[in-house]
Amino acid sequence: MVYDGIIISIVLGLIRGGSLKSFADLRLKHGWIFIVLLAVQIVMFIFQSRWDWLSYASNYFYMAVYVVGLYFLWINRSHTGFPWIFAGVLLNFIVMAANGGRMPVSPEAASVLDPFFTQALQEGVYGKHQLITDSTRLGFLGDIIPLSSPYPRTQVISVGDVVMNIGIFVFIQHLMLADKMKKSSLKSIEE
Repeated sequence: MVYDGIIISIVLGLIRGGSLKSFADLRLKHGWIFIVLLAVQIVMFIFQSRWDWLSYASNYFYMAVYVVGLYFLWINRSHTGFPWIFAGVLLNFIVMAANGGRMPVSPEAASVLDPFFTQALQEGVYGKHQLITDSTRLGFLGDIIPLSSPYPRTQVISVGDVVMNIGIFVFIQHLMLADKMKKSSLKSIEE
């Protein structure tokens, strides 16, 4: 869902007359952390089914990724939208921490997904997610919101994902439209 939020935000920013050049000027404290966290998650996703030890340890890796990600967001909280992103990631972290490092998924919401994914959830072989059961804690913070047609990509998201994407949208809109707003302000001052 994060990638969808980024793409939608950029497209809308361009439609609103924004520019991508602001991304080149973006300065985040310890920005390299984001790249490392992304690389770690990609490696874990690709190899979790190939390396037995990783499938057992993946919950700890994901939780460590969240902790480091929260640190990164916290030190950059002065950027517009980052407090929302932090809050969304924190909500996801809380529900995962309460459930052994896995994101609970509603069986009803998961019914919109590919049957392969649903079967993997039922068998408990999908590393980062698990079905909501009677023993699930804070299930209302899990992946309980189904997205399907007319949305272009079928998926299930959490309240934390929604909050995070609001922050991403606000951040990207602010970033892309900053020059336009400055020019507009200068023009109105000159008049």
